[in-house]
Amino acid sequence: MKLSQFKFKLPEELIAQFPASYRDEARMLVLHRKTGEIEHKVVTEVVQYFDEGDLFVFNDTKVFPARLWAHKEKTNALIEVFLMRELNHRNRYWDVQVDPARKIRIGNKLTFDDDPAIVAEVIDNTTSRGRTFRFLTDYDNDEFIPRLYALGSAPVPKYIRRPMDAETFAKYEEIFRDQPVRDMDIERYQTIFADKIGAVAAPAAGLHFSKQLLKRLEIRGVETTCLTSHVSLGIFKEIDVEDLTKNKMESEQIILSEPMTKAVNKAHDEMKHICAVGTEVMRALEHVAGTNGQLKPFDGWTNKFIYPPYDFSVANSFFVNLYMPMSSQLLMVAAFGGYEETMHAYEVAVEKGYRFGDYGDAMLIVD
Repeated sequence: MKLSQFKFKLPEELIAQFPASYRDEARMLVLHRKTGEIEHKVVTEVVQYFDEGDLFVFNDTKVFPARLWAHKEKTNALIEVFLMRELNHRNRYWDVQVDPARKIRIGNKLTFDDDPAIVAEVIDNTTSRGRTFRFLTDYDNDEFIPRLYALGSAPVPKYIRRPMDAETFAKYEEIFRDQPVRDMDIERYQTIFADKIGAVAAPAAGLHFSKQLLKRLEIRGVETTCLTSHVSLGIFKEIDVEDLTKNKMESEQIILSEPMTKAVNKAHDEMKHICAVGTEVMRALEHVAGTNGQLKPFDGWTNKFIYPPYDFSVANSFFVNLYMPMSSQLLMVAAFGGYEETMHAYEVAVEKGYRFGDYGDAMLIVD
């Protein structure tokens, strides 16, 4: 298939700039992939599609506040610093991205207004925007990371461009009256089961699940388990080749524990519904699955790229968000739901005013 086959017109006003007031009250488009039938529900109604012994697989990665703002020494130019991953804890080396990159060269130093005791020195160029930083500070290593994170904000996607007119801001201040909009992302751009820190983007499908919804699943007898997939910025990277066979995904670290794999294998053997929550979960399951659909514990990396046609081995249900045109996530969803059925469902979602993106509405694909 070609990339252009996944292009559709998405009005800018349908790209969600804020989450729903409550996690589980977003709309949910349900696609029955065998018949193509479409239903319009809300996320709390996901419970009715599953029974005792069925299994939900979540991603328990934890997003850290990766977006920082710094000033270049001497020129005082404002620079966006996006923390990617820690390379060396003892020496405080970090892989980062900077913008505008043309101003940042080896040997430059950057300072942070909110904590003058931290200085970043550029010690290597890795890509066009990538740099290696060494952080200079008198803080000891145990104190440094919390101090660094205190400088950051939630790394919401670039397509979230908040309207700043007074009327709109006041509206959302009222919705989130117990937590100002400026602080909201720290809580809401994080799943309630986030545990293992390492992601620079949220596993967005999991954002819809509240404690109350998990309890309702538990009461119904639906089981849950978690794997870890540390989401990278690669999920937002535009595919730049028309021939999909030539596309390469950015690698992400995945961890599947023995208890988690046993839970999935048990549900698989008993022919229960296994629902992958999010594209990162689906990719991790498919990376590890054997030819018989069984899993083994795994701790490593995957750059698996899934697009139609593709035969899935493990999950038979898929809970996702509504994604951007020609994105790797949309391609995976189409591989699972069927190309024609998925693209028609997206047309309907646009017509019905569903919200797209990380803070947008949900989609459930079942047989």
